[in-house]
Amino acid sequence: MSESRTNISTPLTELDINTTEGGFYNGFATSVAVPAKIIISALVVWAIFWPVQSGKVLNGFNGFILQNFAAWYIWVVAFFVIVSFALALWPASGRLNLGVDGEKPEFSNFSWFSMMFGAGIGVGMLTWAVAEPVAHFQSNPETIMGLTTGGAEDNIRMAYKWSFLHWGLGAWACYAICGLSLAFFSYRRGLPLTIRSGLTPLFGNSLAGILGHIIDIVAVVATILGVAQTLGFGVEQFAAGLTRIGIGGLSDADGAVTTMGIVVALLFIMGASTLSALSGVGKGIKWLSNINMVLSIVLLGFFILFGATWFGFNAFFVGIWDYLIAFPELSFNVFRTDGVDGSESFLLAQWQGWWPVFYWAWWIAFAPFVGLFLARISRGRTIREFVLGALIVPALMCFVWFSWAGGTAIDLELNGGAGGVIFDAANGDKIFAMTEFMLAPIAEALAWGMAVLIVVLLMTFLVTSADSAVLIVNTINAAGDEGPKARPHILFWGAALALVVGGLLISGGTSAIQTAMVIGALPFSIVMALMAIALVKAAYNDSRREKAGVPMTHDKIDGATSNGL
Repeated sequence: MSESRTNISTPLTELDINTTEGGFYNGFATSVAVPAKIIISALVVWAIFWPVQSGKVLNGFNGFILQNFAAWYIWVVAFFVIVSFALALWPASGRLNLGVDGEKPEFSNFSWFSMMFGAGIGVGMLTWAVAEPVAHFQSNPETIMGLTTGGAEDNIRMAYKWSFLHWGLGAWACYAICGLSLAFFSYRRGLPLTIRSGLTPLFGNSLAGILGHIIDIVAVVATILGVAQTLGFGVEQFAAGLTRIGIGGLSDADGAVTTMGIVVALLFIMGASTLSALSGVGKGIKWLSNINMVLSIVLLGFFILFGATWFGFNAFFVGIWDYLIAFPELSFNVFRTDGVDGSESFLLAQWQGWWPVFYWAWWIAFAPFVGLFLARISRGRTIREFVLGALIVPALMCFVWFSWAGGTAIDLELNGGAGGVIFDAANGDKIFAMTEFMLAPIAEALAWGMAVLIVVLLMTFLVTSADSAVLIVNTINAAGDEGPKARPHILFWGAALALVVGGLLISGGTSAIQTAMVIGALPFSIVMALMAIALVKAAYNDSRREKAGVPMTHDKIDGATSNGL
């Protein structure tokens, strides 16, 4: 039956996904797990054994996507923002519970906000809170067009406008759409906790078959590539940090991570995360999460109290103002190239591909990972609570990090005599270069201790991210079953993630991972657009059901009659 008929039916509350009983793949949907493993394995073998060919082909695909789909990435993320706020502000949908009627949230607001931030971008802050404002301070569309001067004071506001765009509402709208879809259809409808469930208002029971399998395979591949992007940056920064604290051979004279550095960092991080995944989400993960929170507060407090306090204050409030004023235009504007190498339009389109398009692809690829986590911690909240909480609070936390960590770096270079020490360092090394410049004149031991703190914080973020990614991929492969998985499947995905990161880093650096991720995110962006449409349809029809007195949640619906879309 269809929800759109005049006499509205009850929604679909069962999706019979075939899973294997007994044997190696006991409890798994082999139509998802096996193809996903084959695709990722093929990518690993291709990148490691044919690095030149794989790099050439991936770059060709990437160029094609940037030329033909840059506008799609820009506009689809704007669509996610619009849908998120529309669902929150529309009274009929905003009050709907992400669970059964009357269900209360499991976590307090403080715990909920803390977990959202840690899951979404905690590890990214250690690299990009310093590196991105610095990068945009030196070059951005305004400098390309000659409106401001790169590296000068008149460009500070532009640096923050663009930094806030990439880590603000657009980023969190990607996570919100995916998380909201998973929570709505799993906890309200009682459907499996997997990506395909979010499309049931559009495709109904057909999602139990090959169409649903393809959707979940796309989600698994996107997740692996999205997490690989995060780990790729993290591995380089981890190796840089180990070099700073005295472990040699991991970086070359220019600060670039060596092959040995990649191998050592991956063995350490993925070994620890795989062991954690094998033990489940028990005391280890909680312990690491607590360390994350304490060390993050210490590091951020250091920048606020002993860094560029007033500069950061101005950057935060003025940056938010500039960002919000420019947000409508920035969300829809697509730079078109004239094809002439070095022309203004060519450079603007190139910059947009390097930054906004890359970020939107990253957030989309990362959305199954963060979305599933957000769904699990948001059960019992209303759609309005979820959207406003998931978009605004974490975005503000990102802005705080960018304002005081990045602001301290810019202020030290402009007014503090840093003389290029921070700007000239590699992206992953900038935070270490900055803290050393600040603390070494006082005491070398303080600078070393701060480097150790950042390395430990980075390690805990990376381990928990990789561990959670393995568990989430196995949940999707098992048709939404969150129960313990057999050891070989955990070991496979832990090893696969390490090899994807290592193979692509060795063959082409983080740009190779970036290219693979932009390509892998494209099909999932289509899935997410359909998820957004399905959410609007489901919320609209639930408002009609409420008026008609028709049951809406799985606890009130007899499974035998739950055949509406």
